Amino acid sequence: MARKFFIGGNWKCNGTLEEVKKIVTMLNEAEVPSENVVEVVVSPPFVFLPLVESLLRPDFQLAAQNCWVRKGGAFTGEISAEMLVNLGIPWVIIGHSERRSLLNESNEFVGDKVAYALSVGLKVIACIGETLQQRESGSTMAVVAAQTKAIADKVSNWANVVLAYEPVWAIGTGKVATPRQAQEVHLELRKWLHDSVGAEVAATTRIIYGGSVNGANCKELAAQPDIDGFLVGGASLKPEFVDIIRSLTVKKSQL
Repeated sequence: MARKFFIGGNWKCNGTLEEVKKIVTMLNEAEVPSENVVEVVVSPPFVFLPLVESLLRPDFQLAAQNCWVRKGGAFTGEISAEMLVNLGIPWVIIGHSERRSLLNESNEFVGDKVAYALSVGLKVIACIGETLQQRESGSTMAVVAAQTKAIADKVSNWANVVLAYEPVWAIGTGKVATPRQAQEVHLELRKWLHDSVGAEVAATTRIIYGGSVNGANCKELAAQPDIDGFLVGGASLKPEFVDIIRSLTVKKSQL
């Protein structure tokens, strides 16, 4: 069975009430392929989740940008997975490189977070990716395999996990992995899943690409056989996000 194309929009720490309403209006008016063939998930900052949920078209889903590693309590400033479930937010992004680097979230911590979020019923976009130094030293696969292993060590059911490969050197820099570079890592990740987790997980888990994806480069990337969609940063705040959703048509033409 073909893996359903997946488009995530990570708004990061951006937006005012007025700007958020404009973005939602743009999305609501967009003509995009059916939710039967493409899954679209947008991720506003926490404070805007209820507003966006009340306004957003029903065929698009919502994700939080993070959640706490265990049940809530005396953890000032954190948001628990249970709170997201209570709000009816189906998805959460975990392990984004900005949190790994700026907040020192380790592979093991990310693995624990993914496992806990899944255990309470959330679906997870789990982020992995190497730095420029790691790529130039030839350790890309060792790095992303270790990041993925930390998740695999804690997770037995991958049905609600989307793996987002985001080379850190390409996030917000304007640099983008070439389609060949991205496909190479996605294929190796799928092989790693096959050998370390199982053939079915490897065949069915969606591996999406993130890192300066935009309307100009999305079709060439989408045409790669092991790229199952995108996690989009800055471009998800702009009209070109609709073009990125439509890049699915490249995939469909190959089927």
